[in-house]
Order: sequence, then C-alpha cells, then structure tokens
Amino acid sequence: MAIPLSKIRHFLVVLIVIGTMMNATGALAREDDDEKNSDITTPLDPPRPGVNATLLFTELLTHNELRNNALLGYKEQRTYEVTDMAGKVRAQQSGQMEYHAPDKKAFVTTSESGSGVVRHLALRPLIASEIEAASGKQHHDTSITPANYTFELVGEQQVGPYRCYVVQATPKRPDKYLFEGKVWIDSEDYAIVRIAGHPAKKLSFWIERADFVREYQRIDGFWLPKKDETFVTVRLYGKKILIIDHQNYDLTGARKNEESAQNSDN
Repeated sequence: MAIPLSKIRHFLVVLIVIGTMMNATGALAREDDDEKNSDITTPLDPPRPGVNATLLFTELLTHNELRNNALLGYKEQRTYEVTDMAGKVRAQQSGQMEYHAPDKKAFVTTSESGSGVVRHLALRPLIASEIEAASGKQHHDTSITPANYTFELVGEQQVGPYRCYVVQATPKRPDKYLFEGKVWIDSEDYAIVRIAGHPAKKLSFWIERADFVREYQRIDGFWLPKKDETFVTVRLYGKKILIIDHQNYDLTGARKNEESAQNSDN
C-alpha cells in the first residue's frame, strides 16, 4: 500500500473540531505526562552492519511502488471512535471502506452512535477527506520521501512478529501535514510496520499536543493499516483519543497472493 502519511493528516486536521465540540462534562482526563502512544518494551538493538538511512529510504520507496502496482483493491470493516481517557466512547461510526486501484475509495456507514455533533463535524469530514485524497483532489505532499524527511537509523527492534529497523524521522519543514517521530520498517519486506510521532507544527491554539500511533499488518504480501490512535490534549478540556480500527480485509484482484509477494521481494 502507499507510503502512509497522506492518511495521518486526515485525522490530525479534524482534531480541532473534536476538541472544540467535546464538552467538559464528567471528570477531565488524567493529567499525566505518559505518552500512551510511545515506546515498545522490547529492547532496541544496534543495527546490523551495512544498513544505513539512505539504503532504507531507497528500499522503502522501491518496495512500496511494487506493492502499489500489484494491489488492485480491497474491502475492510472500519470503525472510527472518539473516546475519553477512561475509555468512554463519545462518538462512533462504523462501516465498510472499499478501495479500487488506483484512486477510488468509497465508505458505506453501517452503524453510528454517540454525539451527532462530533460525527457530523469531525468523523464524517474525516472519512470524506480520505476519499478526496485518494482521488487526487487534495494536493498536500505528505509522503515519506527524501523531499520531506531525513532518516536517522537508531537500531533494530521486535514489533510483534516483525523484526524492524527503527529510524528517527525529521521533517524538512515546519508543516502541520508532516510529522516528527519514529518509524519502524520491516527488515524483510521494507514496509512500514509502525509510526509514532506528533505534527511538525502546532495545529491550533486549542490543540496543545497531539501524539499519534499508526500500526500496519501484513496480509497476502501487502501491508495495510491495522489501527490508528491519536491522543490529543485540548486546551481547558484535557485529553481525548481518536481511534480508527481496520479489520476483516478482503483483497481483490488476481495478483493478491504469491505474485504480489514475489514482486515485493524483488
């Protein structure tokens, strides 16, 4: 699948809407400094000899292009939620997202609950924004490329079943559509397994901090989103969480299995 940061901006830019629409009823979020999005507990080991940031960038771009060319489409069950730090769901929207290469996405809602205001002013525009971006109607360049980021290789780490190179990604300009943080890259497929960071530029007066994690999973030789979490600290109202769950993928197209996996490894 495409190098993913074009998607991260969609849920970052609606945080201001979520923040200003969430009321302050009930207990405020816990005011701790723990970054819930952050570090994996497995040890960070030194990188193996012969691997450097330039090589990782090259392999990442090459393998992503091969996977993009091989993927013809998919369907997935997706759930969007806004919760507080205690886990109480404030708004939820679920449905089926369908993708057809190279640039068609469609979402059909199957259930909704919680605040209608948050769903109308935040979740629905968030979904529409992703669909517009897939069609090329939005032109912000947010891809993970040397034009936008520098990489610093900091080590290797186990992330679930995946052995990963860990790099520090630094944006080349202060842009709210870019991020600063860490990227975990699978050492065999050269695919992004995990990203954790925060926007490269302050989003607004109301959003004091926004930290996100995006996780990926390998399905039939392709790497597709698994879960997104954004932890946002809203001025006066404390912390809220935006969660996007991706489940039950059904890949379509003749090249979804052995051929695509071989292409990814060439």
